[in-house]
Amino acid sequence: MWFTLAMKREMDHTASTASERRFSDYVTGLSRVLGHADRVEPLKAYCTGLLLPGARKSVEPMAARLAPARVQAAHQSLHHFVAKAGWSDAALLACVRTQVLPVIEAQEPISAWIVDDTGFPKKGRHSVGVAHQYCGQVGKIDNCQVAVTLSVANTQASLPVAYRLYLPQDWADDPERRARTGVPETIAFQTKPEIALDQIRAAQAEGITPGVVLADAGYGVDTAFRTALTERGLPYILGIVPTTSLWPPGLAPLPPEPWSGQGRPPTLLRRTPDHKPLPADELALTLPAQAWRTLTWREGTNATLSSRFAAVRVHPAHRDTKRRQPHPQEWLLIEWPRTEPAPTRYWLSTLPPQTPLSLLVRQAKLRWRIERDDRELKQELGLGHYEGRGWRGFHHHASLCIAAYGFLVCERGRFPPSDLTTGVLVQASPLPQVPRPRGAPDPTRAARA
Repeated sequence: MWFTLAMKREMDHTASTASERRFSDYVTGLSRVLGHADRVEPLKAYCTGLLLPGARKSVEPMAARLAPARVQAAHQSLHHFVAKAGWSDAALLACVRTQVLPVIEAQEPISAWIVDDTGFPKKGRHSVGVAHQYCGQVGKIDNCQVAVTLSVANTQASLPVAYRLYLPQDWADDPERRARTGVPETIAFQTKPEIALDQIRAAQAEGITPGVVLADAGYGVDTAFRTALTERGLPYILGIVPTTSLWPPGLAPLPPEPWSGQGRPPTLLRRTPDHKPLPADELALTLPAQAWRTLTWREGTNATLSSRFAAVRVHPAHRDTKRRQPHPQEWLLIEWPRTEPAPTRYWLSTLPPQTPLSLLVRQAKLRWRIERDDRELKQELGLGHYEGRGWRGFHHHASLCIAAYGFLVCERGRFPPSDLTTGVLVQASPLPQVPRPRGAPDPTRAARA
């Protein structure tokens, strides 16, 4: 028994040492894009602080955990590195991709690009981009910041490859607030789908392995977004709202009115009171019972995940009376759990007509990986803990969180899931064992937070 425990301790120590060596190599690889040699140590320290346990991953408590004997100096170094230093977020994220994507693709080819936005509740109103807007973290309209992300994924792993703050219109049009928070002059107001399209264009230009674009209804209801994806040669499965107008299977808008012989010949498509599209929720209720199949898509935490689905070919109907040709046919995928009185989710997809229903479902449901990314980046790595107000610091902190997360993804790629958690892969500095004068601040207090 003693021998077994001793061997386990030795193996744990060896594994920890190897992990720390890989972490050092990983950070060294990232440091090549920082521009100055004096940024290497703050980079390693910041990523270490993000990976160490702790309730808060803002600068001050991380400094206390990393250097409890010299908290003030460590705080100044980390704060300058994240809030002031002029290194490039795009270059750092590109370096992260260079190291992490080969590990992900060695397990399984990339099959999805996942677009999402994530919110960070805020109490004040001075942080860059903060506004009263929908916050997914609390599930309602609230005072928050929102960032748009693009992740690449397969069934085994995922990695955010782009991250940008959404700047509301009133912020974008306010020179004083822009100057105070350091918003670059090149940043103008864009909708979230427009930001996502910029991220997708950049990912294509970088040669990242393409995948099916997945996004929720906040993006799927935007016809321009769907059209732009098709023009860029990217198939998609995008959520839509139940009121989205669609032509039922086998139907399409009527051709233009016959020409009367006078004036210009009519060229636009038509509808009539007896020939018109249906909302997606009404269309779903017209499908026969045999159209619905119960399918499973993955193992959940406690059970296999399954539900009822149907898929039919439809023409989207958005503003088609302003068009000369119908919108191309797409898949309408519908989920209707047996326990629900009506369908609960709807998607449009440009996957090929011969695509099996099971593949449509598995691909649509792969969007869960972004939910895992968000949860771990926020809960384990402190993505939402940055306390500065400026544009640069907000994006620097996020890029460093993604860099630390990339290291975890690499580690998981090397070990079975049961052998690795998000636990301590790097070691904190020992707490000082020196006398402390009465009334002096406790340097370990923040470290225990």
